[in-house]
Amino acid sequence: MLNSNFYASSNKSTTRISRNSSARNAFRKVPIDAPAFEDNPGDLPEDAIQPDDGSGTRFDNQGVGSNETKPQVESTMGMKVDKQPRVEKEVEEIQIPEESRMTQNRHTERIPTVDNTTGIEDHAWKGGHQEKKIHKQTYVTDGDTAGVVKKEEQNASEDEQQKRNEKDMQTDATGGDDKGGMVSDEEHDITEDEQEQSQKEETSKDQLQQTEEKLVESETHSKNETNQLADEVKTETNTTVVATIAQPKDPKVAAGGGTMMFNGSSSGIPMESNESKKEWKTQAGQSDNEKERQKQGRSDVAEIAADHKWELCNVTSGADYVPCLDNENAIKKLPGRNHFEHRERHCPEVGPTCLVQIPEGYKTPIPWPHSRDKIWFHNVPHKSLANIKGHQNWVKVTGEFLTFPGGGTQFIHGALHYIDMLQQAVPKIEWGKHTRVVLDVGCGVASFGGYLFDKDTLAMSFAPNDEHESQIQFALERGIPAISAVMGTRRLPFPSNVFDLIHCARCRVPWHKEGGMLLLEVNRLLRPGGYFVWSATPVYRKHGEDAKIWKGTKMENLHSEMSALTFAMCWELVTIMKDELNEVAAAIYRKPESNECYSGREKQEPPMCKPDDDPNAAWYIPLQACMHNNPIGDIERGSKWPEEWPARVQTPPYWLTKSQRGIYGKPFPNDFKADYDYWKQVVSKSYMSDLGLNWTNVRNVMDMNAVYGGFAAALKDLKLWVLNVVSTSSPDTLPIIYERGLFGIYHDWCESFSTYPRTYDLLHADHLFSMLEKRCKITPVVVEIDRIVRPGGKLIVRDDSSTILEVEKLLKSLHWDVHLTSSTNQENILSAQKSTWRPDVYATGS
Repeated sequence: MLNSNFYASSNKSTTRISRNSSARNAFRKVPIDAPAFEDNPGDLPEDAIQPDDGSGTRFDNQGVGSNETKPQVESTMGMKVDKQPRVEKEVEEIQIPEESRMTQNRHTERIPTVDNTTGIEDHAWKGGHQEKKIHKQTYVTDGDTAGVVKKEEQNASEDEQQKRNEKDMQTDATGGDDKGGMVSDEEHDITEDEQEQSQKEETSKDQLQQTEEKLVESETHSKNETNQLADEVKTETNTTVVATIAQPKDPKVAAGGGTMMFNGSSSGIPMESNESKKEWKTQAGQSDNEKERQKQGRSDVAEIAADHKWELCNVTSGADYVPCLDNENAIKKLPGRNHFEHRERHCPEVGPTCLVQIPEGYKTPIPWPHSRDKIWFHNVPHKSLANIKGHQNWVKVTGEFLTFPGGGTQFIHGALHYIDMLQQAVPKIEWGKHTRVVLDVGCGVASFGGYLFDKDTLAMSFAPNDEHESQIQFALERGIPAISAVMGTRRLPFPSNVFDLIHCARCRVPWHKEGGMLLLEVNRLLRPGGYFVWSATPVYRKHGEDAKIWKGTKMENLHSEMSALTFAMCWELVTIMKDELNEVAAAIYRKPESNECYSGREKQEPPMCKPDDDPNAAWYIPLQACMHNNPIGDIERGSKWPEEWPARVQTPPYWLTKSQRGIYGKPFPNDFKADYDYWKQVVSKSYMSDLGLNWTNVRNVMDMNAVYGGFAAALKDLKLWVLNVVSTSSPDTLPIIYERGLFGIYHDWCESFSTYPRTYDLLHADHLFSMLEKRCKITPVVVEIDRIVRPGGKLIVRDDSSTILEVEKLLKSLHWDVHLTSSTNQENILSAQKSTWRPDVYATGS
């Protein structure tokens, strides 16, 4: 258990704000340089977020409780109630008055109730019942006085209690062992005289206790004369009720409920239903190293002493340290590098707890859309790429800026012209409607993806951490989505059949080698009927190596390697787009929608994958030179093209029907809609005003535990993008996110993320830490957040109160400015802002 003195003070106070507090603007800002531009290019439109009307509940009528546990409670008869998960339908807070704690020498955090007349429902507990007398303190929320128990109902409850006391509550008065409400035959053998005497003693104790409580309560209320509401409630606070507490069969049952309050906040903790979760696959189930991960478990935050001194990472990569890509010890042990193994992820066995330094002269990033054209040189102080690619209009050094003319190797005269040419060549591409989610392979500084925003299209850009120094860091500093990854020996961390179009402009990937293994990975990722755009020299140069790789479309030229491979894969060469301005050309292929061509091939090469090879398994899964059959059933995912954007963002995927339960326990379409409505409420009525965020300065956002992508969907009208992360140990919902026209990635948060330091403006963690608590240590995760977030960037954490406490202590020790917003039923919201503080001591070894 943590205590308030666990960490040495960092001279930063925590602001605790009640849900009903009017002090919304009392947030202390970290001194960060003012933005370079003051014209607020990201100003929010008045109707940017449209909350759903009428829906006040996210997960109503759920019979599944929260994942929180209840501490032992000692009854007036000396029995103990075991720690157990809370069971709830509509969550209602019942507090034990302080005076009750004083007289009974016990405490409780919350007794759950359900929506019947008295707020109490009897539940079976191992075949028996256990009762608990509590004094219910009426509370009023937004004028709601629900929960007040009528006197007649209370008397009936007391009569029932006396009867059940004779059957179920017989425990050794001297302190016998608690048997969870089960009464043995031997204990039933007590005489009727002993039962009567026990009841008399209990009645006497209750009368004495109530008298003492009234005296203490009277004194308490006399001190609060200024609180009229408290005085009004006072006359009804001494109602005695009987609560029967249930012990679910599954002691780890997770919450499926939580009533949405009128202001958009949640009165419960939305968590995955354990029963529903069994119906969903996870990436961890396909990953061999997950078993080892589960053995490690989690150590408490207490592993860091109160006088702990943070240190800077002592690594060769310095301010650009990416732990899973810069693990020099692991890279040195690799048997070879011919397949770019040294550019793949090789994570340290233990997550780093050192801090990454900030470059000297670092400034607040230039806001979007100006950042697409130029960034501060000192934020990414590297010139080599400008020296190598400056003539191709990738990037140039201009005074204190790095400027990006918008060009690339294949579109020197601008990406926007090139993008328009592709649609002119194939009108069915229809950027921003038919084509919404794109994968850009070997993206360089991601100008292609940066200008697709003008077409309402999202591009996931990636490139390796290679000799093109910090190209992905340039992209992210510009405000363009990108990750560090390579087409090497493993599958990319995305599900199958999700990208509407995949693009390669001079990406230098040897598609035709190794039996076409890398192009077959593109085939796995590409949606049936989707397009592959290959803009490379073999398409338009007819000599040397280029001619050997590809010789056009005629049958007599199929001996060339790329042409033969694409023909064997049943890809249709739709057209060759010639760009006279840039003096380049692009071959545009289309993946088949059926399997007829596969079965009709004279030679089964590439071969079809084995039936047990899951095409969606993508976390540390080796590449294979095979093809998967296309989905063709009416309710198979990928058999139909999604609705046009933006309708697809709010449309439940067709392959998940009412017969299937969603993550929160409802029939999937209802689950999906409830999640979307919930996040629209939270974003519009809480995040937009209560957390002190200046959304005009937010561009790069990551949802660390995305589920259906509801948080990102609620932000879709703002000038930002959200990378949705689905944990490898969570239900695999990433295909749903792509179907909505959003994008994301698989990741295990027990490891570092494949991105450069200081690349995100906002990280959002909805019940992430409580999910990770049994798998890995919390400290390296918080340190990883500190690495990823920019100075002045923000973090929002929604979780149970005990988890929030641990995160708060770590962030304060890192000199983050922390604010807590409390809410009912143990759910808290933490918002924090990263400062420019760094330690001045380097670690002895990192």
